Amino acid sequence: MEILKVLNWRYATKAMNGKKVEKDKLNAILQSINLAPTSLGLQPFNVLLIEKQELKEKILPIANGQKQVVDCSYLLIFAAWSEFTDERKQEFYTNFEKVRGSVPDVLKNYIETIYDNAQKNPEEFFNWAARQTYLAFGVGIVAAADMGVDSTPMEGFNPQELDKLLNLNEKKLKSVLLLPLGHRDVAKDYLVNLPKLRKPLEQLVIPL
Repeated sequence: MEILKVLNWRYATKAMNGKKVEKDKLNAILQSINLAPTSLGLQPFNVLLIEKQELKEKILPIANGQKQVVDCSYLLIFAAWSEFTDERKQEFYTNFEKVRGSVPDVLKNYIETIYDNAQKNPEEFFNWAARQTYLAFGVGIVAAADMGVDSTPMEGFNPQELDKLLNLNEKKLKSVLLLPLGHRDVAKDYLVNLPKLRKPLEQLVIPL
């Protein structure tokens, strides 16, 4: 299957060459992220799109000097909701009614339960929202590879410092993941020609 070729082609790119990613490919990646599954379709996160080199330079030390941050074409920052606000709840209902009509009672009950729990335990809500963010993040990685675009999944950064730099607290967001998008620098990337390191399938899958 083509998807297996794509997944074998991709890897966590360690050096990028600064070449621009075409706008149509970027848009396809962003649309794929938007189509990713999340619980109840709530999508409790936002994706920040960074293109300005000056801002990427400020993020570099926050990302422990990982050069992909400045050598990439675009830097995506996945930020989960730190709060489930009245406004966000109403936006979900408004969008649902626009797309599908009236909100079913069973779905409204689920949403109201999540909302109530978020008010009682914001940390638990954020942890749940972050897990939903990972679902979209994974789809973005695969979509990029399908477009022939390299990426580097990153957790190795200081989220508190990044949130401060980008004023994310004011937006009631907390950064969770970084995804530089660009093209591999074959001459400088030590990982590019190494075989993919994965356990045998029979060790991963446990039949029951």
